[in-house]
Amino acid sequence: MKVHETRSHAHMSGDEQKGNLRKHKAEGKLPEAEQSQKKAKSENDNGRSVNGAGDATSEYNEFCKAVEENLSVDQIKEVLEANGQDCSAPEETLLAQCQDLLFYGALEKCPLCGGNLICDNEKRFICGGEISEWCSCVFSTKDPPRKEEPVKIPDSVMNSAISDLIKKHQDPKSRPKRELGSADKPFAGMMISLMGRLTRTHQYWKKKIERNGGKVSNTVQGVTCLVVSPAERERGVINSGVVTGSSREQGLPVVSEAWLIDSVEKHEAQPLEAYDVVSDLSVEGKGIPWDKQDPSEEAIESLAAELKMYGKRGVYMDTKLQERGGKIFEKNGLLYNCAFSICDLGKGRNEYCIMQLITVPESNLNMYFKRGKVGDDPNAEERLEEWEDENDAIKEFARLFEEITGNEFEPWEREKKIQKKPHKFFPIDMDDGIEVRSGALGLRQLGVASAHCKLDSFVANFIKVLCGQEIYKYALMELGLDPPDLPMGMLTDIHLKQCEEVLLEFVEKVKTTKETGQKAEAMWADFSSRWFSLLHSTRPMRLHDVHELADHAASAFETVRDINTASRLIGDMRGDTLDDPLSDRYNKLGCKISVVDKESEDYKMIVKYLETTYEPVKVSDVEYGVSVQNVFAVESNAIPSLDDIKKLPNKVLLWCGSRSSNLLRHIYKGFLPAVCSLPVPGYMFGRAIVCSDAAAEAARYGFTAVDRPEGFLVLAVASLGEEVTEFTNPPEDTKTLEEKKIGVKGLGRKKTEESEHFMWRDDIKIPCGRLVPSEHKDSPLEYNEYAVYDPKQTSIRFLVEVKYEEKGTEIVDVEPE
Repeated sequence: MKVHETRSHAHMSGDEQKGNLRKHKAEGKLPEAEQSQKKAKSENDNGRSVNGAGDATSEYNEFCKAVEENLSVDQIKEVLEANGQDCSAPEETLLAQCQDLLFYGALEKCPLCGGNLICDNEKRFICGGEISEWCSCVFSTKDPPRKEEPVKIPDSVMNSAISDLIKKHQDPKSRPKRELGSADKPFAGMMISLMGRLTRTHQYWKKKIERNGGKVSNTVQGVTCLVVSPAERERGVINSGVVTGSSREQGLPVVSEAWLIDSVEKHEAQPLEAYDVVSDLSVEGKGIPWDKQDPSEEAIESLAAELKMYGKRGVYMDTKLQERGGKIFEKNGLLYNCAFSICDLGKGRNEYCIMQLITVPESNLNMYFKRGKVGDDPNAEERLEEWEDENDAIKEFARLFEEITGNEFEPWEREKKIQKKPHKFFPIDMDDGIEVRSGALGLRQLGVASAHCKLDSFVANFIKVLCGQEIYKYALMELGLDPPDLPMGMLTDIHLKQCEEVLLEFVEKVKTTKETGQKAEAMWADFSSRWFSLLHSTRPMRLHDVHELADHAASAFETVRDINTASRLIGDMRGDTLDDPLSDRYNKLGCKISVVDKESEDYKMIVKYLETTYEPVKVSDVEYGVSVQNVFAVESNAIPSLDDIKKLPNKVLLWCGSRSSNLLRHIYKGFLPAVCSLPVPGYMFGRAIVCSDAAAEAARYGFTAVDRPEGFLVLAVASLGEEVTEFTNPPEDTKTLEEKKIGVKGLGRKKTEESEHFMWRDDIKIPCGRLVPSEHKDSPLEYNEYAVYDPKQTSIRFLVEVKYEEKGTEIVDVEPE
C-alpha cells in the first residue's frame, strides 16, 4: 500500500529501467575517430576555439561516445562530485551531465536558487532546485554560466583510456561554446506526424519540417505531436478511434496546422497546448483533465458536477459508503478526514489528495485514499480498504499523512501546526459544515420551496436567488476555484486567515521589490504556486502583474470568503423544502427586505440615478444596456440604520458593485473593506469600502455572463467625514488613510454633471448627473470612486435588481409554420 511521492516520480522510474551504462573496460580503446589526427583549428584572441557549430557538434558527439564506452557509473559520479555537481539523478542523466561537464566545463549554480543546472531535452538548461518549499525553480537559459577554471579530474579517470582526450578540454580557454536548440531550427529533435487535408500538401510540410530540424513519420507511434486540420473535426475524423483512441490515451498532442505555421514564422516551437484541437473530445471511458480543456467546455463539466465532499464530516461521494450510513471516524477529539493540495508551477504540477477513515454500521473501519488531478478520475490513484483492527487503521492513516505532507497528523489536527515541505502536499483546512454547492437548493428544489414560502412573492424570489446553488457555483467556476473534490466554500477561519496573510505579505513584496527578469518571474511563480496550493484551482496560472493579482487573488479571496459565510448561514436545505426553508433563512439574515413601490418617489429616483449615470457594459464587440426589474429596501441588524448614518457628516448615496454570490454576506454582516492595497481600481485606496457615483462602474461588477443576464447593484449611503482628500493617482501611502479613516475621492476621467445633483432625505447628496469628461484625462480611473475606511460609515439602503440586455437587437416573434 505504498503511496508514490509524486506522479512525476512514477514516470521517471520507467526511464530508469532502460538499462545500465556500460561498465568500465580495463583495456578500453578510443574510437578510431578520436585516435585520428584532428584538423587544425583557428583560435580567437582569448585562445578559444572558433570552429563552426557543426564541427563542434560532431566533435562533441564523438566525445560523448568515448565517455559512454570508457567510463563506469562510479567514475561518472566521481567526476560530478569532484566538480560540485548533483549525483542523485538517474544513470542516463548522470552520463549526459558528465559528458557536458568534461567537454564544455563545469556548470555554475543556478543564479536564482543556487540549485544545479541540467540540460533539458537538448533545448535549454533548467534548474532542478527550488525557489521555496512551495515552488520548483523556474530558471531556464540556452547559455548557462560555467566555471572559469579547469575541470577537476579524479585519479581513476586520469588513468582511463580516454585521459588524453579529457585533458584536451580541461583548460577553459580551449573549450567551445555549446549551442542549444538553434533558433532557426524550431523542430530540432522532433518527430511529427501529419494527417488529413491541410492547407499545404504533406510533401510541402515534410520539406519544411526537415529544413527546420525535424522529421516526419507516417505513424503516430513515438511522435512529438500529430498535426491535423480543424476541418477534420467536422468530418468526424478526429473523433474517430484513430485519434481520440490510441493517440489521446497515450497523451499524444493533436494540434492544428497553425502550430507549424507559427513555429516557422517565429523561429521557435510554439506551446503545443495552445494549438490543441481535441481537448474537448474524450475517449470513451476516459476523461480529459479540466486544466487541459477549453474553458467553456470545462465550465459545462464544472456546473454539472456534484460536490463530492461537503466539509469536514462529509464522506467522499465516490466511496458509496454514505449510502450505507457511513460517517467520518472520530476518536479522542480527532476527525480522520483530510484534504490536501499541491500546485507547483515550476514543475507544472497541480494535484489534490483525499484521506478518510469511515465507519459503517455492521462493518469494519474503512480507509479511503485518492490522489490525482481535477477532472482526471480515470488516472487518479484511488483505493478503499477495510481494516479489522482500528488501531492499525489509525496508524496507517497517520503514516500516510506524514508521507503526503512530511508532517505528523495529530499536531496538525489538534493545533494546526504544520510546516510546508518541498514537493509535499499542504492540507486544505475544511470546516465542520456543509458547503453551499451541496447544502443550497437546486432549481427544482427551489421551485418546491418557493411554493411553500410564506414571504411576499417578490422577497421570496430574491431569497431564492441567495439560497440557490447557481450563483455560488457560477462564481466559483468563473474563478476556477470549483474543484468537485474539495469544498472551497467550507474552509476554516484559520485557513482563510492564512490565505489573507500570504496575499498581504506578497503585496508588500511587490511594492518594494526591485527584481526584474527571471528573478521577478521566480518571485511571481513562487507566490502563484503558494496561492493556488492554499486555494486549489482547476486552472492555476502564473500571475505576472498587479492587475492579475487583483483579479485572481484579491477579488477571488473576497468571493471565497463571502461564499464561506453563505455556506454557514444556508447550511443544509436539501431535506426540508416542505417546511418553508426560505423563510427560515430569511429570518436568520436578521434583516428586513421589502419591495419598493414602483410608483414611489424612491423608486423613480433610483431609476433616474441609474439611467443617468449608466454606460453600456461592453463584452468583446457587444454592448449591454440595463433595465431595472425590482428595487428592494434593506434594513439589517448588522448595518447602521438610516437614522444612525444621518447623524454623520458629508453623506452621499453611491453605487456599489457586487457579485450576486457576495450579496448574502453584505446583508448579513455588512460591507468589509478591500482585503489589500493595489494600484488598480477597487484597491487603489487601500483597505477601504469603495463606491462610485456612476452606475456604469458598479454594473461592471454586477454583470455576470451573457447567458445569465440578471444581476444586482447596491445603493449605500456613505459618510465621507468632515474632510475629503482627493486623488488623481494612486496614493503612495494608504496606511495613513486607513489609520486616520479619512474620506477619499478618486477623480476619474469622467464625472457626473454637478449642476444636476440633488439632495435626498434632507441632507443626503445624490450625485446624479450626466457623465461628462473631466479635466483629469490621465487618471487611471474611468469614473469617480469614493472610499471610506470604517464600515460604520456605510449603510446599505437598496438592492437594485437589473437585467442586462444586448443593445441593437430586436426580438421578432416567429409564427410556427
